[in-house]
Amino acid sequence: MFKKVLVTEDLGSINHGIAQILHERTGINEIDQAQYCDDAHLKVRRAISDGKPFDLLITDLSFKESHRERKLKSGIELVEAVRAIQPDIRVIIYSMEDRPGKIKSFFADQAINGYVCKGRYGLNELVQSVTEVYNGNAYLSPQLESSMSKNNVFELMDYDILLLKHLSDGLTQDEIGDYFKKNHISPSSISSIEKRLNKLKFNFKAKNAIHLVAMTKDLGLL
Repeated sequence: MFKKVLVTEDLGSINHGIAQILHERTGINEIDQAQYCDDAHLKVRRAISDGKPFDLLITDLSFKESHRERKLKSGIELVEAVRAIQPDIRVIIYSMEDRPGKIKSFFADQAINGYVCKGRYGLNELVQSVTEVYNGNAYLSPQLESSMSKNNVFELMDYDILLLKHLSDGLTQDEIGDYFKKNHISPSSISSIEKRLNKLKFNFKAKNAIHLVAMTKDLGLL
């Protein structure tokens, strides 16, 4: 089992609760806590300097504003900063975020090892995730598994994201076509743009372009 864990959560009561249940159910004795991302980063640096690095980082995504000046303002910024100095550390995110596209990006872009959704069974799942990640497996909260499947999270190409972004900014298909032509983005014809939008609407079961943009934003894809 992991020997040294760092828990980063801005609410002290949750921080303490996580540390207590991990100690009781996994036997991990050395569990440090931080309420700010900058403090967590400093603890990781000091641990490396002392020759006793952390094995696992558990962090929330969102941290409330405070009177303190902060360099690292989110869990993802913390993960990236920690991985820059300790690439092999295991990472589990424990958060309320439940948008499939966002969560999928954390596995793909930040190479996290586990994601646990806060909720009624969150702490129990967190304990299970620690065991799974220790054994070399990835972990995802059960309630997110179906929505994270490839069949349910349509893969957007860069072209699609650009197209939807311009739609969300209020541009018409004609204006988007003109922009694509000027910037040598292909295909740029109105018929091609319309066909792609129709395919996207079909895949997302969207009623219209406005509904499509709203759905992709809700899923964290845009």
